Amino acid sequence: MSPQKKLLLPVSSRRKAVEDVFPFNSLPVECQLHVLSFLNEVDKCSCALVCLSWSCLVRSWKLWRVADYSRRGAFHLGQEGLLVSNREFERWKSWVHHYTHHLISRRASLLTLKASFDLGDRCNKWSELLSRLLDNVHCRDLSHLDLNWTFTLFEPLDLRVHSSSSSHQDSITKMDQVTSFQELLGNLTHSCPRISKMRLHFDWSDLSVSLLTQFQQLRTLELKYFWVFKLVTPSTLQTLTKSLPNLKSLTLHILVPLRNLGISYTLESESLEFLDVSPSRGLVFSCLKLPALRELRAKKIVRGITLDRRTRLRIQSRWPCLYHVLQQGAPKLQALNNERLLPTWREKSYGELKAILEQSCYCVQHLDSWLW
Repeated sequence: MSPQKKLLLPVSSRRKAVEDVFPFNSLPVECQLHVLSFLNEVDKCSCALVCLSWSCLVRSWKLWRVADYSRRGAFHLGQEGLLVSNREFERWKSWVHHYTHHLISRRASLLTLKASFDLGDRCNKWSELLSRLLDNVHCRDLSHLDLNWTFTLFEPLDLRVHSSSSSHQDSITKMDQVTSFQELLGNLTHSCPRISKMRLHFDWSDLSVSLLTQFQQLRTLELKYFWVFKLVTPSTLQTLTKSLPNLKSLTLHILVPLRNLGISYTLESESLEFLDVSPSRGLVFSCLKLPALRELRAKKIVRGITLDRRTRLRIQSRWPCLYHVLQQGAPKLQALNNERLLPTWREKSYGELKAILEQSCYCVQHLDSWLW
């Protein structure tokens, strides 16, 4: 039996099938760039291999708006303390330098910068790499900064253990980190004045606070722990919040040293709507002036301190109840620790609110077991 012959489609049907395929290149260039902007870096580079016109499109600075050093194919695990070999680390370092060169050669116009580098590392000179990036790309419109300047994400564990592990050597290393961080922050104030969202570790030195207050467009700010458990003075914290007129969201990681137990803080901001101090330890407010605040998250964390009852009561008697502080200083508060408050919470407390206060208030009225 002869093989069945393939039926031919009419010319009109074939012409219709061709017309159903919309040619990408017929779109305006801006539309093509907008479509390609949804791709990640790897996919963009793959597109550059399709044809000459696509290669030219991918070279546009408009497609390179994110510099993300925290992800790299198989390396993108997003966790500190990741165990990698020296060889893998060298591969990652090579990628970092190639990625930086790529962003510079494309004249990237950055909106987002994410990185985790130990800026005190004199060997790898990560601080110089970031400074070179900022000096050679367009970053006036940078709006989102996520920076861990105390830790290199994929550094092998054995490279973090120095032959001299004395406390003196550690102090020198940390001071190098702080100095490099302040130099980078100073660079950012000039090159990236429009940052509106910032997440970083913070040392709370006078110079760092002064530099941070120059970012007048900040709307979202998260300040994390640094190595030194030194006291954040009440005046320093108040100065920071008062100096940022557009700040809407603030998350604080503050550890009050044991020697400073009993100190309390005043927080003042006309614009702040969201405040999260639940990661902090020993952070107690004596006064809040937050007329726009709508949500607060606070958590009382047990410190494991052994003190006699008389000493504990003397310390806690200095602190007002959080309920009274909120009554007077947060008239628009609607949620506390993810719980919706009743509209009448300021006039009269109730059972659910008291339960929340027992988990977040440091005063004597709401249990004193946290100092045990």
